[in-house]
Amino acid sequence: MSYLLPTYANFPLTIVRGKGARLWDDEGKSYLDFCSGIATCSIGHCHPALTEAISTQAATLMHCSNLYLTEQKQDLAQILVEDFVKTPGKIFFANSGAEANDGMIKTARRFGHAKPNQHGTPRYEVITFSNSFHGRTLGSMAATAQHKVHEGFDPLLPGFCYVPFNDIEALKAAINDTTVGIMIEPIQGEGGVNEASAHFLKNIDALCKEHDLLLMLDEIQCGLGRTGTRNGWQSIYPELKPDTISWAKGLGGGFPVASFYVSDRIIDHTGTELSSIMSAGSHGSTYGGNPLACAAALTVLKEIQTSDLFANVTDREQQIHTTVRAWENSVIKKIKGKGLLLGIEIEADTIKLPQGATPALHLCNQLMANGLLTVPAGPETLRLLPPLNVTEAEVTEALKILKKTLDSLVE
Repeated sequence: MSYLLPTYANFPLTIVRGKGARLWDDEGKSYLDFCSGIATCSIGHCHPALTEAISTQAATLMHCSNLYLTEQKQDLAQILVEDFVKTPGKIFFANSGAEANDGMIKTARRFGHAKPNQHGTPRYEVITFSNSFHGRTLGSMAATAQHKVHEGFDPLLPGFCYVPFNDIEALKAAINDTTVGIMIEPIQGEGGVNEASAHFLKNIDALCKEHDLLLMLDEIQCGLGRTGTRNGWQSIYPELKPDTISWAKGLGGGFPVASFYVSDRIIDHTGTELSSIMSAGSHGSTYGGNPLACAAALTVLKEIQTSDLFANVTDREQQIHTTVRAWENSVIKKIKGKGLLLGIEIEADTIKLPQGATPALHLCNQLMANGLLTVPAGPETLRLLPPLNVTEAEVTEALKILKKTLDSLVE
């Protein structure tokens, strides 16, 4: 009997221990982990520096009210702004990606009041894109353009317009006098590992400037080194200057922490900074940015930068592409994504499937039986999300398992 709400369709696996890129179940079986907590354990499981930082901070100060300042929070905000965005702005800390995206949405609503339309009416509508995923709170769920996520939760929070991904003409047509922002994942994770084109991001930037809209980037899954660059958008169109950015997942290396950034850019003739509109009382989070979470995130970001994991991500991406291309396997339609946020799209009609199973989920189950943990991204795409410090040998081992499993599934 389980006492857990059945909100997850769990794999038949109980994990008890992890180290680096490996996990062990309750029967002692070892697995290569190319799921990484769904792009969360960015420096692997139980990294010595992260374990020590959490232990030391837990023995010093775990939590205090956000009515007071802590050094850890201020230091982490500074690193995110100066090292990762490199454009002046302010940071708010939360606990999950959905919360960070809710904060961005609230910022857009505030901006719509500060900069109403020509009729003097506050703007409120945020444009998002087909197959997006922004979270499961009522706000972030309404921003998500997937019917399966909405089902059974009507009425949704109003104020969102959904447009086809990478369709600039549809985006132009959707902008109206209530539009306040455009919110996009530079690389969609849950939606199928779909990349925004450089042309699309460039045009979004231009449209935001033309119509005085907020450019809102959801970097929850693709940010903080996962694409081989500091942020996901920089692997596609580095000239972008976002107004708001959300991060979570890999930020804490497995410890729950999230944040969103708001630019300091001037928004009116009186010199008002965008970040200043989120004033005292406009937003809050009891646990957000507590010393323990910030100590963990500081250690993760330090490890990513000082160990130059950006270069390792690029090298391992190239290794995966080169190896998989050499197979010329009929099951693989194409590889999508950047860095170590990769999707292997499957030719569904080339493999034997149990009745009712999707190709990606069936392949995940078969890989798990063979000692490799992965996760689907939609019905026909398998995601590869190893830690950013995964080794060449571990990638070689994982690809051998993948090839063996694919070969066993061919009709």
